[in-house]
Amino acid sequence: MAASIATAVPEKSPKSSPPEFVPFDFSKPPLIDGFNPLGKLKDETLKEKLLRKTKDNPFVPIGCLGTAGALIYGLHAFNLGKTKQSQLSMRGRIFAQGFTVVALVFGIFTTTMKPKE
Repeated sequence: MAASIATAVPEKSPKSSPPEFVPFDFSKPPLIDGFNPLGKLKDETLKEKLLRKTKDNPFVPIGCLGTAGALIYGLHAFNLGKTKQSQLSMRGRIFAQGFTVVALVFGIFTTTMKPKE
């Protein structure tokens, strides 16, 4: 039998290498400017929130009420058989919806242009 020569290979002990750069730590929530993952900082009721949003952009609720009013009046006129009045109120409803959309866009634009506090 031939004697086999066994070369001893030294085992490498597991060394902790420096961690690679990780752009995101998965053990923590992401940090997003203006977003609080832990919930609300202050609790506000529905009424308080509605009043705050109405003060920020008062034209949106006006447009919504105009749209709803024109729709209700148009359906009532249609039910009574007044087709011309119903058509005019449906056109008014479309105008009110357009006004509401423009108010929303204007509100978003002004909100983005406000300096951050």
